[in-house]
Amino acid sequence: MSGTHPGPARRSDRDLRIPGPTPLPPAVRRALATPMINHRGPEFAVLLSDLTVRVQRVLRTEHNVLIFPGSGTGGLEASLVNTLSPGDRVLAVTIGAFGDRYAEIAQSFGLAVERYAVEWGQAADPGEVRSRLQAMPAARAVLVTHNETSTGVTNDLPAIAAVVREQSDALLLVDGVSS
Repeated sequence: MSGTHPGPARRSDRDLRIPGPTPLPPAVRRALATPMINHRGPEFAVLLSDLTVRVQRVLRTEHNVLIFPGSGTGGLEASLVNTLSPGDRVLAVTIGAFGDRYAEIAQSFGLAVERYAVEWGQAADPGEVRSRLQAMPAARAVLVTHNETSTGVTNDLPAIAAVVREQSDALLLVDGVSS
């Protein structure tokens, strides 16, 4: 039988409890089996417009949203190279492997990264974020992972966002891949 898995469960029956890849429902698999549409044509424009409105509804925002087809790492890279320049100072709040990864990506693009490294298994303290920002008034961005899957810890994003807004004009760049 070509295309089947020799194990006890069919591939479509697996329950993967990870950020990705995720199992696809049958309706999605059927949709993916349809012919491609022209990404520059009117049909795609309607599809993108509808999708944008739906994403805004899910995120409860009227602001513009960017739909980025790519990997999580690609999204993190895009967030940095499209908002910052080499030499810009950033505060990287790291609470696990993916926070560390975000900081490493920032360094690879020539950003001046100061880390607030939290003990793994703990969330970032918004008060400490405040202190760190007060000590670096030239910070152009704060990098934070919302839900750190390597440790199972979720940062208090509303509290951290409030601190960033109060203390600086820095951008808050959030790794929300698994949020």
